[in-house]
Amino acid sequence: MSITTSIQINQQLYEQAKDDAQREQRTIAEQIEFWARVGRAALDNPDLPVSFIAESLASLAEPREHALPFVFSSKSDFYRDLKR
Repeated sequence: MSITTSIQINQQLYEQAKDDAQREQRTIAEQIEFWARVGRAALDNPDLPVSFIAESLASLAEPREHALPFVFSSKSDFYRDLKR
């Protein structure tokens, strides 16, 4: 359950969120929440690249019916990974 809270942010950040939200098909609020989650996860996991964190969080939000199974590019990749 989400609650509504008003906050003040500077106009430049709002415009950036608006642009990114449109590109990512999110609301402005959802975009700012996404940035906050990425930032929090990055602070909690300084050893992970921010791009990896952002992509991981975005993939978790995708509907499962749109997910594609992982396919190895070759049999040698499959067997190499089994040996690890």
